Amino acid sequence: MAGPRVAYILLWFPERSQTFILDEVNTLARLGLDLAVYTLYGPSPRPLTGLAPVAVPVHRLGLASLKGIFTENLRLTKDWGAPVRRFLLKVLVRQWRSLETAGEALWATLAGVHLARRFLAQGIDHIHAPWADGPATAAWVASQLSGIPFSFCAHAHDLYPPDGALKDKLTAAALVRAVSGENQAFLAALAPQAAAKIVKIYYGAPLTAAPKPPRPFHHPCRLLALGRLEPKKGFAVLLESCRLLQAQGVDFHLTLAGDGPEMKTLQEMINQWGLGRRVTLPGFVPHNQVPRLLEESDLFLMPSVILPHGDRDGLPNVILEALGHGVPVIATPVNGIPEAVYPGDTGWLVPPGDPVSLAQAIREALANPGEAQRRGLQGRELVGREFNSLKNYGRLKACLEGAIR
Repeated sequence: MAGPRVAYILLWFPERSQTFILDEVNTLARLGLDLAVYTLYGPSPRPLTGLAPVAVPVHRLGLASLKGIFTENLRLTKDWGAPVRRFLLKVLVRQWRSLETAGEALWATLAGVHLARRFLAQGIDHIHAPWADGPATAAWVASQLSGIPFSFCAHAHDLYPPDGALKDKLTAAALVRAVSGENQAFLAALAPQAAAKIVKIYYGAPLTAAPKPPRPFHHPCRLLALGRLEPKKGFAVLLESCRLLQAQGVDFHLTLAGDGPEMKTLQEMINQWGLGRRVTLPGFVPHNQVPRLLEESDLFLMPSVILPHGDRDGLPNVILEALGHGVPVIATPVNGIPEAVYPGDTGWLVPPGDPVSLAQAIREALANPGEAQRRGLQGRELVGREFNSLKNYGRLKACLEGAIR
């Protein structure tokens, strides 16, 4: 007997800044889940070099589908009657966080109407959205109109601050996945009636074949930070720490890899503070080159901050990748990060937005390379226990299948 058919709804897929989603989809397929991806937009406009091949069918909507979906919405909402029209209006009049999210919600609603009919015709048994914002809105609409159960996952930017429909989505979903205990508690407090169906399932990360053998730190010490260059990553704070370290005569070199809206600002800071010999901004690094960067690094840095409007990191997968390579991590206690970075055990935690404390932690690690490497090895063991891809995605597969019954 064939297993259940699951539809994954995403904005884009694959996306080079979301390789953990690609890993999730491919691993679930490898575990035997009959899965297909439906994207609300067309192909990603960004280059996709260095990504693993996609192992499942991908169906794209986007601008090419706009006229057909709009016409179909007019016809179907008329055919389905007043209750359906009232539900769709209820979705659209929610208090959205910005004009951008309101536009995303509008398109997600229109796409959800289209997908409801499509999923029924294709025999889909369950709908899942890996993000709590637009994809979950589309899944909610499609579920309400088709009767097919849906679930969604909550991370960071899709959760903080919550959108105006999040409570409704929590109530209506058959299952909600939180990627950290911190997120699980936040969601349960937001919708106590849904607490029993909110489950914590971490993402997974690869382990190196063998632990890194102890070795002296490089001279100069090699620091690595990796992520999208945006304010919540705290990279401006990191550069302030580098300015302090340079003034204190610390011998180091930082590779700050990634691209994003802060690229120009960060480069200007490097120039202004004379950090050109100490800091390199190589731009975006394809995911298949990240292991080499980690292997060549002595310390990994993730100085995340919480922005005034609430946006923050969740539990960045790159932290798990660093720990999986045995690289000691210095980070901040934002959201789910303390669930992987334990002070004195797998790394260091410093207050967000505090360049002095960050510089001090870097100096402490450099002064005690043996202790730093011990913490890196402890982190590798933690990844093997708690962030094992096959174990965690196997649990997710079981939860998705269980939500259908």
